[in-house]
Amino acid sequence: MRELILGGARSGKSLLAERRAGESGLRVIYVATAQALDAEMSRRIVHHRDRRRADWGLVEEPLELAAALRRNAAPEVCLLVDCLTLWLSNLLFAGEAAIQAEAGKAVRCPRLDGATQALIDLLPQLPGQVILVSNEVGSGVVPMAALSRLFADEQGRLNQRVAAACERVTLVVAGLPLSLK
Repeated sequence: MRELILGGARSGKSLLAERRAGESGLRVIYVATAQALDAEMSRRIVHHRDRRRADWGLVEEPLELAAALRRNAAPEVCLLVDCLTLWLSNLLFAGEAAIQAEAGKAVRCPRLDGATQALIDLLPQLPGQVILVSNEVGSGVVPMAALSRLFADEQGRLNQRVAAACERVTLVVAGLPLSLK
């Protein structure tokens, strides 16, 4: 089964995902997409790491998410991906998309398009359980900066496509889960 857990910043989405993974009865592999590029992100990574159970496996993959899922999926495994938002950001900055957006140019992001399509194609084929965490960014104001608008647009599109590929979708607000699908 595949589940997408959405929520805003500090909504409790990761905690819910971790709880569901722990309750799955399967061997859990945490797939982390964050990169410790500054002190703040390093602290956030440590916080998530300290909260996880010691018996869980860990795969750190900031860009090649579909390949990491394919390598680690098995009938007796629950893959917990935290999070699609950072993965998307990593992809936008790995190519020329961020630079194009900041320069006011039309944005083409073949790397993002290919990586997203690979994920969407792969999800229905994966054995075991997959829990994906992502930020819901569509409830706020439209950002003023071009790069921020690009990110919000791409995050919304990614969430829609992943939600369509999942059997269960949950929105978390103030720590409370709301079943959407």
